[in-house]
Amino acid sequence: MVYPGFDLFPWRTAPENVAFGLEIQGCPRRQCLETAHQYIDPVGLTAFAQSYPHQLSGGMQQEVGIARALAARPDILLMDEPFSALDLQTRDLLQDELLRIWQNDRKTVLFVTRSIEEAIYLTDRILVFSPRPARIQRDIQVPFARPQNEDMKTSAAFLAIRRDIWGLLKHGAPAKLRPAPSPPPSPRS
Repeated sequence: MVYPGFDLFPWRTAPENVAFGLEIQGCPRRQCLETAHQYIDPVGLTAFAQSYPHQLSGGMQQEVGIARALAARPDILLMDEPFSALDLQTRDLLQDELLRIWQNDRKTVLFVTRSIEEAIYLTDRILVFSPRPARIQRDIQVPFARPQNEDMKTSAAFLAIRRDIWGLLKHGAPAKLRPAPSPPPSPRS
């Protein structure tokens, strides 16, 4: 599981944080650390392998969290708004990094996000939920071939899916949160 917050142990280095899930599974410490380094390299943190969380940027901390989740070799990776605490540029970079990692491992990923663009860019399928009680409002198959690229974000198909999802969310919002209707056009004099 990858959480919105970084949830790293401050007293552990990046590889020691990655190794934590393996240690819980009973992996010998030396083997856990060797495996952790195999997951530190692909997320680009080799030069920071001896760093503690306070020495890493938010994006780097989230990369450690992703590496920790992947190192445990789950059948399904659960990601609960993993990029929500990051600035836009770091978020975009980590989205591309996640796509690259997925391309190599092909794990099933359940990705929760409030970003419509992120959902379209990262996934093959989007489940749009209604407000409380949450129910699936729509199941949308994303029609883009892999690997994704930045150009798709400005395509007519991408924008149409975004508009469709925003319409569902906007009309499902409580009345006091819905956008006010546009005023009628004023008559010309």
